[in-house]
Amino acid sequence: MLFICTDPDGEDAAPGDLTIEQWGADLDARGAWKHGDRLRPVEAATTVRRRGDKVVLTDGPFAETREQIAGYDVIEAADLDEAVAIAAAHPMARVGRVEVRPVWPLDAGD
Repeated sequence: MLFICTDPDGEDAAPGDLTIEQWGADLDARGAWKHGDRLRPVEAATTVRRRGDKVVLTDGPFAETREQIAGYDVIEAADLDEAVAIAAAHPMARVGRVEVRPVWPLDAGD
């Protein structure tokens, strides 16, 4: 999974960088893109915690940070090297940052 994050210290897009549409079309054509979307701003977030029998709701994100998770993409890659190459080509890798994290199925047992 790719977590697409904003970064206040990111750069502007460079000439020749892929647009998000071009990046997505390339991955889709290769069968590597499974699903993805952008997320509403953190002001629309609700954090949910359960303490005993009480459900506690908090407006906004749990963590205070200048960076935000702005979206996500579920990709299929043969290994970490391929996943990193896919993430590095994402337009947000320059203007923000992309966190690559393997999915860990509940039934994996490890």
